[in-house]
Amino acid sequence: MLNRKIILPVLYVLAYVLTFYIVLQYAIFKPSQAGMVSAKLQDASFPYAVWKLFFYPHILLGIAALLIGAYQLTHRSRRHPVRHKLLGRLYGAAILLNVLVVPYIALYATGGTPSTIAFLVLDVFWFGTTAIGIGYILKRNVARHRRWMLRSYAITFVFVTFRIVLGIVQLTIDAPRSVTFPLAVYLAIALNLGITETYLGKRSRSAAQSIEGVG
Repeated sequence: MLNRKIILPVLYVLAYVLTFYIVLQYAIFKPSQAGMVSAKLQDASFPYAVWKLFFYPHILLGIAALLIGAYQLTHRSRRHPVRHKLLGRLYGAAILLNVLVVPYIALYATGGTPSTIAFLVLDVFWFGTTAIGIGYILKRNVARHRRWMLRSYAITFVFVTFRIVLGIVQLTIDAPRSVTFPLAVYLAIALNLGITETYLGKRSRSAAQSIEGVG
């Protein structure tokens, strides 16, 4: 059974661990020293200088969305409406700007065209869930806004889940990166949205039972 008191600490730990790794790998060290990037550099046509101009905003905006979104899920955030609204705008802006950057990054995704398609699918999910969530709050439909922003954060959290799933897939399936990378993307999307829908379904049933009890 999904428990908020368990889920949120796990989200925080994973989000901060990934953030620490990214800062260590891409800020303290060079991107070219990362395994996946160094492999791209073996291709003389890879436009590393231009790629970095898209890659760093992608990483920074992704981290911002990941950390802000984790805080926005808490009751503490909603107890401060002004701050919640401001952070919500920053979260939405980070994602909406990032979805503009992702297509270029996806063109050079490890695994070739299948990976490019997978990351573009992820980008569409990211934009769609976030835009719908923003649309509902503009209509002052708070309940549906919360549900869709949970879905949005589930897609944001693919930033974390993908790396875990990829490691498992590569250990269990003897296949090229053109198979393992897109498969890991799709599995991460399905896993995150599956957990989110299970949680939302549980909340809906609990709310219905409470109403029946009062009645």
